Amino acid sequence: MRLRHKPWARPELEACPFVVTQPKEYKGKWKDVFGNDNDIYLELGCGRGRFISENAALYQDKNFIGIDIKDEVLVYAKRKVEEKFKEINKEVSNVRLIIGDITYVDEMFGRDEISRIYLNFSTPWPKKRHNKRRLTHPRFLEKYKNFLRKDSEIWFKTDHEEFFNDSIAYFQEMGFELKYITYDLHNSDFKENIMTEYEMKFSSFGQRIMFLIAKY
Repeated sequence: MRLRHKPWARPELEACPFVVTQPKEYKGKWKDVFGNDNDIYLELGCGRGRFISENAALYQDKNFIGIDIKDEVLVYAKRKVEEKFKEINKEVSNVRLIIGDITYVDEMFGRDEISRIYLNFSTPWPKKRHNKRRLTHPRFLEKYKNFLRKDSEIWFKTDHEEFFNDSIAYFQEMGFELKYITYDLHNSDFKENIMTEYEMKFSSFGQRIMFLIAKY
């Protein structure tokens, strides 16, 4: 779906203290950005921000970074974070939102900077000629290895079974250990799930959600 251009979105984002417009300048320096040594968790494609805002409010001893390329989407994530932290009467200190292209994510982070990656309902790119665009494809997993800590994890959710099965093979091919796999997350024994906006919508229609944890 094509997003309607919102000319007010970029100025609002640029005025926000926790939005980063030039992330490559901070490669290797993200602990300085947050001002602490806490683990940094990265959501690739944070959408409208429900997942990152809920996580950041719940786990304030962790730092969270969300990336999205569209101003028109990220501006709502920014507002969602502000709304959530106002609700708990806290300043936003452990969240940064990046306006950026995930294709170049390895140019934004230095070695051992990230302790966990979240891939929530990324585009499945079902046509074989487009598979290399998948965020679980080996070419992306190789990029992530440049900045993931050893023993860190990638948490992957999707409602697309072919994408999920292919991703299992990708992780195995690239030497990741599959710690947890379920083809029906909401009826599984996994208790730490936080739903995205997309997940809430489609699970309400009875859509099955698949989930895995891959250890680096």
